[in-house]
Amino acid sequence: MTRVVVIGAAGRMGRLLVKNILISSDLRLVGAIEAQGNPTIGSDAGALAGLPNCGLQLTDNLKGSLANADVIIDFSTGRIVENAKQAFFNNVGIVIGTTGLGQEEKNELKKLAEEGARIVCAPNMSVGVNLLFYLAGYVAKILGDSYDIELVELHHNQKKDAPSGTAVRLVEIMAEARNMSMDSDICYGRKGITGTRAQNEIGVHAVRCGDVVGEHTIYFSTCGERVELTHKASTRETFALGALRGARFISKSAPGLYDMQDVLGISKSCLDT
Repeated sequence: MTRVVVIGAAGRMGRLLVKNILISSDLRLVGAIEAQGNPTIGSDAGALAGLPNCGLQLTDNLKGSLANADVIIDFSTGRIVENAKQAFFNNVGIVIGTTGLGQEEKNELKKLAEEGARIVCAPNMSVGVNLLFYLAGYVAKILGDSYDIELVELHHNQKKDAPSGTAVRLVEIMAEARNMSMDSDICYGRKGITGTRAQNEIGVHAVRCGDVVGEHTIYFSTCGERVELTHKASTRETFALGALRGARFISKSAPGLYDMQDVLGISKSCLDT
């Protein structure tokens, strides 16, 4: 039985995580954490997730919840690195699903992993999206420089970052496959008289509308044909289920910094062929 603490338990993703942990046969909820002052503190985690009371109340005391934990799942937008340090100090693995992490935070997580922390960190926990990561690099390399690459991502109108963390990761993968620069070869939208499209360029476009959970489409286009790769998420539950796969994985893993492709066992060797 894998014992799990959820940080951000009152949020949309947190409630889905709590629900799926409580109904699982191999996971046990041992902590439900929210920020200090959150009005849900003291509420029953099960009831908040739409299930019968489970007897576990939301608290702001992360440290007190770690004594009996195997894994933290963190989708919060706050103290990501500090939470990872707390996990490390208590010999607890952590799954981080927060999008939009800065380079400094990523470097801190890498350093923690080198010191012995067990971390799964991915901009998107969806199984399908992580297959898309794999395919994007493979297709970008196989098709070569004669195919233009454009990426369009759609999300709900409450999303705060643009482009999405998933889109950024897709661009990183394709740029690496094509030996392109993230600094000079990426075009974020276009306006005005831009001239003809540069061959060595990846275009990235963010759309915000309604309640779209998340869609990403990559266009590989050349004279006479176009290849499209698309992933559409219709419910946030797919991200929760992916995170739970990450929790099961990291609870049994050696120290290191892993992503969801590691969790899924997807080989990255195709890019070396």
